[in-house]
Amino acid sequence: MAKRSFPFDGITGKEIRNQKQPGYYPGYSTLDQQKTWDAATHGTVVERVAKVPPIRFFDGRQAELLETIIDRLIPQDDRSPDRTIPILPLIDERLYKNAINGFRYEDMPPDREAYHLGLQAIAEMARERFGQSFTALSVHRQELILKSIHDGEPDPAHPNWRRMPAYRFWGLLMEDCVTAYYAHPWAWDEIGYGGPAYPRGYMRLEGGLPEPWEKDEIRYEWNAPVDSVSELDLENAPPPHTSTHGHGGTH
Repeated sequence: MAKRSFPFDGITGKEIRNQKQPGYYPGYSTLDQQKTWDAATHGTVVERVAKVPPIRFFDGRQAELLETIIDRLIPQDDRSPDRTIPILPLIDERLYKNAINGFRYEDMPPDREAYHLGLQAIAEMARERFGQSFTALSVHRQELILKSIHDGEPDPAHPNWRRMPAYRFWGLLMEDCVTAYYAHPWAWDEIGYGGPAYPRGYMRLEGGLPEPWEKDEIRYEWNAPVDSVSELDLENAPPPHTSTHGHGGTH
C-alpha cells in the first residue's frame, strides 16, 4: 500500500482526506457540460474517465516504483480513492506507443531509455542511502531523494546520472505527470476550468464575469503535510539573494 501524507486544515488541525472534489469550486462538474460538446470531443473526454489504459511498457516492479514517485510529485492523498486521477497509465501508454513530446535534448537518451535509467537510479539510491526499497521508505525519505534529483545534485550519486542530467530527467518526469493530471476532467473540476469550448464557445469575454455554467471560487484553509520536505525547506530557506554552502537563492 502506498504511503500517504495528508494536508491539513490550518485552523482546525484536522487532516484533509477523502474529498470527492478537491479545489475551490465545489459542485462544479466539467462532465455536466458534455451535452454541449460535439461527438469527437465527447468521446475523447469521457474516455479519459471510463477507459484507463493497461500497463504494458513497465514491468510490475517498475510500475510500483514509478507510481510511488508520482504519488510524491503530484500528491492526491486528499482525494477519495475512487476519484484519484490515473497518471501512471497515461505515461505508460505514451512510452508503450513510443510517442514523443516533439523534442529531445541532445544530452538526453530517448524517453524509454531515460525512464529505465532514472527508475534504476532511484531504486538503487534508496537502497544505498537508507537500506530499503524506495517504496518502503517513509514519505519524508522518499522526498529527500527526489529533491536531490530536482536540485540536480543526486544524493547519493549514481552512475546513471552521468548518462543523462538528473535535472533533465526531472523535467521529463514532471512534464509527463502534469500533462496526464491536467488532461483529466476531474482536474478541470478542481481548478474550475470550463472544459472544451467547442462548439459552444464563450459569451462573456470582458469584465471578468463568469459564464452561466461556472461556479464562484470558494477558498478553504489548508497546509502541506508537516513532514513535507518542500514545506520544511521553505521554512528554513535563507532570505533571497543570500547563499548557503555556495548555493544562492531560494527554491
